[in-house]
Amino acid sequence: MQDDIKKACEVMDKGGVILYPTDTIWGIGCDATNEEAVRRVYDIKKRIDSKALLVLVDSSVKVDFYVDEVPDVAWDLIELTDKPLTIIYSGARNLAPNLLAEDGSVGIRVTSEDFSRKLCQRFRKAIVSTSANVSGQPSPSNFSEISEEIKAAVDYIVTYKQEDTSHPRPSGIIKLGKGGVIKVIRE
Repeated sequence: MQDDIKKACEVMDKGGVILYPTDTIWGIGCDATNEEAVRRVYDIKKRIDSKALLVLVDSSVKVDFYVDEVPDVAWDLIELTDKPLTIIYSGARNLAPNLLAEDGSVGIRVTSEDFSRKLCQRFRKAIVSTSANVSGQPSPSNFSEISEEIKAAVDYIVTYKQEDTSHPRPSGIIKLGKGGVIKVIRE
């Protein structure tokens, strides 16, 4: 696992794109602060860049660095959730502009899964995490379901968990609005 983490970080440091296991399904990832790397992820997914991408961080403390003002309810949600939860925040900052939604919001998930958490810790920046599929195609639930097209398009493929045939689910997604309004996007 450590070799995979080291190599993945080296690739992302140089603006490269990786294929890696997350706390949910396999993801396409890159440095979330690098606009050119983010553009490559959109190209690989054949996705229009007005559709935002989410990012992973290893600790709730890091959310503050990427969001102007974190609503108090977010801390409770992060602490109390018992499954992966992506929270969409207004007022994103310190991230590649083409990563954000048109309204300036960003989806952030604090990962507790061993590999992706250690990867985020070592990289020390938010990492893009978007499903490892061409936009509009089904999301692969494990490595064996990822298309050859996606595998050929990335700069590094993590070997850890490639043999895992479980079928994890994508994260829940909620959007936090003004005044503490919570909108459930995906359960």
